[in-house]
Amino acid sequence: MGKIGYDLDVDFQKQHYQIIQNSIEWMLEHFEAQPSLDALAKQAKMSPSHFQKLFVNFVGVSPKQFLASITITNAKRMIHTSSLLDVTYRLGLSGTGRLHDLFIKLEGMTPGTYKGKGEGISLYYEFFPTIIGDMIVVSSEKGIQNLQFLQTTQKKMETLVSIQEELPYATWKEEERSLHIPIKQFLQNHTLPEKLIPLSVLGTPFQIKVWQSLLSIPQGDVTTYSEIATSIGQPNAQRAVGSAIGKNPIALLIPCHRVIQASGFIGGYRWNPIRKQMLLAWENALSTPESMGEHSRMRDEKKADE
Repeated sequence: MGKIGYDLDVDFQKQHYQIIQNSIEWMLEHFEAQPSLDALAKQAKMSPSHFQKLFVNFVGVSPKQFLASITITNAKRMIHTSSLLDVTYRLGLSGTGRLHDLFIKLEGMTPGTYKGKGEGISLYYEFFPTIIGDMIVVSSEKGIQNLQFLQTTQKKMETLVSIQEELPYATWKEEERSLHIPIKQFLQNHTLPEKLIPLSVLGTPFQIKVWQSLLSIPQGDVTTYSEIATSIGQPNAQRAVGSAIGKNPIALLIPCHRVIQASGFIGGYRWNPIRKQMLLAWENALSTPESMGEHSRMRDEKKADE
């Protein structure tokens, strides 16, 4: 897939990420009025043509498509009629909708690593911006250990310290690693990884089982806590499932944001419920046939250039 984001220096790129993030939040608040492109551009203090180009480059769809997806992303309309146990749930998917099916390998850290609180291992962290907020990624030699949004009220080091508390005896280094690159490319440029992204996370066997089940939820869809509980063979464990989902250490790649309440309410999200709404609307927009067609065209252009 071709690169969608601009080639800008980090500060200038981050400024554009913030503009788009603010615009998405504004659209979530005012979508019922179906604001025009002119209104959206005015809110962003840009010309309509400049705003349209910037939005498409960073989000992957037009402002009009995104507004439509917010309207469609009424939780009750999005609930899938079939259970996660239904094998047809994942058939017929294409493009980014299959990211979690095809490109994620989830494993738990060894009991020895947990017992030793990280003693003897090195962990590498990096901060980076996206259109839905700044993030921190942490990896070991075996895989991605943590991927979290920075809360607006938190400073970078406060977030890092809270993560380090799980493995205080590990050696921590701020460094870009090859494992980080495909994650940043996907979140910043919508570029699918060329090989498996290994996740090596801290969790109990039950938590790992729940997090593994979340990988089966396709992009553009949602499910409920009860369906997750049923899918792991413990239909009466909804409360425990909810607790495990709330402790998911890998934002986006383990898509806990795709789990909502049976009533249709979006529900909570450890990295801000508003961000959960943003993610669901964004993924729904990227899953439209028109958007997937654009992604296919860009992949073809990249192949032609190689």
